[in-house]
Amino acid sequence: MLCARQVFRCFKWLERVGDRVTGAAGPVFVFLAVVLLSLGAVCFFEVIQPSLRFPWLSTPICALIALNMFAHYYYVCTISPGFVTDPPRQPGTGLLWAKRRNPTRSLTGVRWSDDLHVTKAFVTKCRKCGVMRPERSHHCRICNRCVLKFDHHCPVRVNQCVGLYNERHFVLFLVYLIVSSFAYAALGWSQVLLALGWFEDPWPYYTPQMAFLLMYILAAVMCMAVSAMAGWHLWSVACGETSVESQDHEQYRRIARSRGEAFVNSYDLGKRKNLALFFNIGKEGYPLYTLFFPLLIEPYTDGRSWARKAGYEVHRGIREAEVLTSEDEDEDDA
Repeated sequence: MLCARQVFRCFKWLERVGDRVTGAAGPVFVFLAVVLLSLGAVCFFEVIQPSLRFPWLSTPICALIALNMFAHYYYVCTISPGFVTDPPRQPGTGLLWAKRRNPTRSLTGVRWSDDLHVTKAFVTKCRKCGVMRPERSHHCRICNRCVLKFDHHCPVRVNQCVGLYNERHFVLFLVYLIVSSFAYAALGWSQVLLALGWFEDPWPYYTPQMAFLLMYILAAVMCMAVSAMAGWHLWSVACGETSVESQDHEQYRRIARSRGEAFVNSYDLGKRKNLALFFNIGKEGYPLYTLFFPLLIEPYTDGRSWARKAGYEVHRGIREAEVLTSEDEDEDDA
């Protein structure tokens, strides 16, 4: 038993060291990501784009896809995820901010409407930092702060947490990265054959052949890998869950089944409604075109009130003492 405890502590120590290393190297990862995305865009527009048919149509579409990819990556890296101790965010009024369909039906940062059952979030005290935080908030051990609607900390791609205010940009960045890498792989195969010497024609582009081939391989791999990641995130969104909550809810389902009950996620309003609330589109939110242009919008809530199933105030099938928190780690350091 003592040996097992020491091994567990060793792994926890290694995990914390890994968190510190990846957190410190985060800016380097972001720089590399920007370089690779930029090189991919240069290769595409210099080599592949001139060969596409109907350039009057294909060029604006490709440029819009690239703009969305870079803009949402910039947003997810620079917009605060929403820390519990930060003052409530005020919506902007600049050119990059979209206009709501019905701005008069908003109160205290929450989208109140007749077709939504919105309730105030219950509040608990974080045992790590001592702040009073609303439900769906979690303590990030890398940032050492509590984040509203915490999804995960992403040190490799965005160098910060993904939470209430930047999670939409994170998902849209993944989607446009998939579209971009798929377009590179699907439309650049003839240039790949030319670069490999299958034709006698000389390579007529400024981009080196080896650079184009390497970016082509990277685009194909990224398309498959990011598709799996984005698919999982979109499924979690459609289920009314964050990445953390999807793991917690699996535990809740096992606990409820052991008692002969069924766990019901009170945040799950149905796949279509969950997606509409996440992207905040619809008659009470923003227009659909905000998904296709890199505009800034507000989430449907300020993180201190949440839409639930009608008649639900909490999840069903789980007791209050069984609710998991971000502090549920080993508590015995002796």
